[in-house]
Formats: sequence, C-alpha cells, structure tokens
Amino acid sequence: MSTAPRVAPVSPLFQRRRFVRHLGTALAAACGGPRLLHAAAPPWPNRPVRLIVVYPPGGVSDGMARALAEPLAQALGVPVLIENRAGAGGSVGMDALARATPDGCTLAFSAISPLTLHPLLARVPYDALRGFVPVASVMRTPVLVVGTPAFAGRSFDDLIAMARSQPGAVRWATSGVATIGHMVLAQVRMQSRTDITHIPYQGGGPQLNDALSGQFEVLSTNVAAQQLQYIESGRLRALAVGAPARIEALPSVPTLAELGFGKANRDSLFGIFAPARTPAAVVQRLNAEINRLLRTGPLRARLRDAHNIPAGGSIEDFAQEIAVDRRRNRELVAGDRSQFD
Repeated sequence: MSTAPRVAPVSPLFQRRRFVRHLGTALAAACGGPRLLHAAAPPWPNRPVRLIVVYPPGGVSDGMARALAEPLAQALGVPVLIENRAGAGGSVGMDALARATPDGCTLAFSAISPLTLHPLLARVPYDALRGFVPVASVMRTPVLVVGTPAFAGRSFDDLIAMARSQPGAVRWATSGVATIGHMVLAQVRMQSRTDITHIPYQGGGPQLNDALSGQFEVLSTNVAAQQLQYIESGRLRALAVGAPARIEALPSVPTLAELGFGKANRDSLFGIFAPARTPAAVVQRLNAEINRLLRTGPLRARLRDAHNIPAGGSIEDFAQEIAVDRRRNRELVAGDRSQFD
C-alpha cells in the first residue's frame, strides 16, 4: 500500500479566493500603495496625476497644458496637477520626468525639441533616446515669417532675392538660438545658400516691439493673435508659414513647402510624455483619452482659438514624428554647426 501523504482537494471557493487575493496584490502596485479592490474600479490611476509643464506659467504652452489637464482629470477620475518646471528650453522639466517613478502618475507636456534638438547641441542630463515614452501628440504651433517696415519687398521670393544680391544685408530675428524660428532660418539659409544675418532675442516680447519699429527686416515667430492683428493693420507683412497646410487665419499666405523650402516648413509639435518603463496599458489608455478629447469638445476649440492645430494619432505615429525630426535636426546641425554656436 502506498505511504504517500494524501493531499486534500482544493475547493472551487478556495481557488476563487486565492485568485482574487493575488489579483488585488498585483493591482496595488499600480501608482503605489495598497488599495481596496472593487470589481468596477480600474487598476490605474488611484491617486492624482502630476503633469510637469516644461515652460513658465502664463505662456501659450502653459495655457494649453492647463486646458488639457481639466478634461483629462474628468476622464481619469483623479485630479491632474500642473507643476511648472521651466528652464533650458524644456530640458529641466524633461529631466524631472526622466527621474520620476514610471507608474503613469507623472507625465510631462513639452515640445519635442528637448528630445530631437537640444541633445545635438549640448549635454543633457537625460537619455533622449531611451529615457521617455511618447504618449500622444497634442498640438502643432505654426511658425510665421513676416516682413517688418524695414523690408522693402512684398513676398518670400523678394526676401531670397535680396539675400542673394546683398549678402548679410537681410537681418532675420528669432526668439533665440535653437528655437523653432531659428531652425526655420537655418534651413532657409542652407537651402538657398544665402548669407542672412541672425538676430537672436531672449523671448518673443522684445523682438516684436523691435519688429514694429523696423530694427530688422524679417521675423520668425509663432502664430498668435497679436501678430495677426499687426498683419491685418498692415504694420507687418506675412511672407510664409511653417505648417502642414495653409492656416485658417491667413489663407492667402503660402507654406514654406509651397515656396520650395520643404525642409524649412517646420512647426512646433507638442505632446504628452511619460518616463521609460511606464506600463504599456497605462500609455495606451492615456493616448486613447487624449485623442478623444482632441476630436471633440472644448479642448479642440480652445486650441483653434489660440491658432494652434490639434494633433493626435497613435503612439507609434508620435514616435515616428520624433524620429524624423531628430534625423532632420542632425543633418542640419552637421551641415553647419556654426549656426548654433
């Protein structure tokens, strides 16, 4: 007769209880800490989500991030708390994101330039290639190229003709080195093989005042209500826009791509990012919610009222756009590194 110990059969009720207990332990890991398990409660999020905005309070980008945070909080069922971490063109805030716990409870709102341009020009404290997960693109901000009272021409072709006939005479102002407006100028200068003088400013306010008084010939700036008012009144002349298509506010103004400057046809792409190793299910949920908010409702209207273009799309689409922009910037910087010194 066998002397092996007898194992008592496990009842179905005991099996169900053990499964529920193990499931509750796994779910408690999401966003940290234990939680009471309810049948209809989602595993994430179970506490407020921190949204790092890599720009100062009060600007257009900060305003759009806050416009997104409110409906996103309603969709997730927890508060979305804004934390402004400005500095170094967005690199300070992205470094804070890279150091955050990858649990889906810390995100960042930023342009893609801290990942696609800044690491090409200087050392950054994060891994731009592997330190982040692109969650969803949110908006595009078109770039506007305008002539000031000092510019005697009437079109972008006149600008290029003047730059070719008078090397160095055309002064083109931007809001600073390595800004999107500067990238447009650098690409135009490289493609046209012209000598255009770059006038970098620290921010947009002073350059707009100097543009109105004719301190330089050309200005590249983000499209905004104030600039559009000056164009309508005739104090500035719109020469071109950097955007996927002509913008609603200036339907007669061609894109840089239409003018033959496809590589210079750039805009600022902003989106939501998470730390690397954030759970894929959390990223997918965020992408779905943000895309839903961008398709309908007040967020889409708010973006358009601010002359931004609603973006959206899959996680893979956003990642691909980041890769393309990084490759384009690498080619530009390698072609003439001196433009960014």
